[in-house]
Amino acid sequence: MILALTVGALVTAAVYLLLQRDFLRVVLGFVLLSHGVNLLLLSSGGINQRGEPLGQDPDPATTADPLPQAFVLTAIVIAFAITIYLLVLAVTGRPRPSGDQSADPPQPDVPTAPTEPTTTTAGPDRTDQADARQEATS
Repeated sequence: MILALTVGALVTAAVYLLLQRDFLRVVLGFVLLSHGVNLLLLSSGGINQRGEPLGQDPDPATTADPLPQAFVLTAIVIAFAITIYLLVLAVTGRPRPSGDQSADPPQPDVPTAPTEPTTTTAGPDRTDQADARQEATS
């Protein structure tokens, strides 16, 4: 029962971390998920009714099943390789979107020389327009 609760707690924490936006938390979530799956695979071999895999008297009724242990060993190696790959992605950054085909990084905007302010001489001033409207309404 304790092993089942441990697997459930690890998977729950892993799902929570995998749903975060920070890439390092996603990596930690994957590590917790791999530990939970390893415990689940190990428990599938039966932990209470059997003893050690090799001993003095290798009786098939009392020795542990080596297949789940081989699965766990393989899963540990695969999880380690994927964890290293995810950590490298976290350090180097996320890949570019598929639509971005440019090979050169974007260049910063070069400031231009300030231009002289332009003044318009055509037309009356705004205050003159407001006065003209008031005279027209009265």
